[in-house]
Amino acid sequence: MSIVTPVRNLDAATLTHLQGWVGKTETLADDITGAPVRGLSATLDRDDALPLPGTLLAPLWHWLYFLPQHRQSEIGADGHAQRGGFLPPVPLPRRMWAGGRLQWLPENPLVVGDAVQRHSRIESLTHKAGRSGDLLFVLVKHEVHNARGLALTEEHDIVYRAAAQAGDPVPPPIAAEKGASWQREIVPDAVLLFRYSALTFNGHRIHYDRPYVTDVEGYPGLIVHGPLIATLLVDLVRRHASGALVKRFNFKAVRPTFDLHPLRLNGQPCEDGKTVRVWAEDHEGWLTMQGTVELA
Repeated sequence: MSIVTPVRNLDAATLTHLQGWVGKTETLADDITGAPVRGLSATLDRDDALPLPGTLLAPLWHWLYFLPQHRQSEIGADGHAQRGGFLPPVPLPRRMWAGGRLQWLPENPLVVGDAVQRHSRIESLTHKAGRSGDLLFVLVKHEVHNARGLALTEEHDIVYRAAAQAGDPVPPPIAAEKGASWQREIVPDAVLLFRYSALTFNGHRIHYDRPYVTDVEGYPGLIVHGPLIATLLVDLVRRHASGALVKRFNFKAVRPTFDLHPLRLNGQPCEDGKTVRVWAEDHEGWLTMQGTVELA
């Protein structure tokens, strides 16, 4: 498979070619085993009981499964698989997890010991012309089934964008809301990022290769995984609403978060007693991710 040369703008022919991926499907099978659960529990600094067959899988921990396992010869320069296959071969070098919407079926939870299947479909590709180059948004819908039927649906937003260049306009940051009832502060160092990358078999170099992320992609430091921040936000709710089941979670990445500086997680229960607003902020107080958690 050839490596796609990165560009800043997508021409009409390329966009037409990429639209051919809409409707493409993929089905993967996996088993909900205990070892990844133990690993993520340790990584999140939780004192959980050992996962036994029948143990409920915590919300978002399904991201430990259905992992990409491309051969080493199929890996691109950024540490991801080369473009093409199930996901479209977008020739924009930066790709990020932009957000998602998830719904669990409380009557059919995922548990350790389940044999599972994930059915995925490319729902849409949306092109936007930005002041610093083109953006392409890819919406992927996943459905996770166990032997008892559908357990989880997920809409996953991926954004592809041009490489940064000197003089590119920078979007103004948004100040994070203060005074949340629930708060937790952590420092996402290189060890935390490496452990999460290892657990999710994520080879993307922006999370562990400092010379690459600073010299090639132009960021000031290692980037904290969007899924890790989302998992930490839901984990904050779990720590304060012990025993409650998560029914829905919607989230959106607003601004990159970098390593070495404190990351603050915030949660604010709503008056309905079922909804919790959550958000993350960086060490400068800028909003980096926001979302809502709905409890069953």
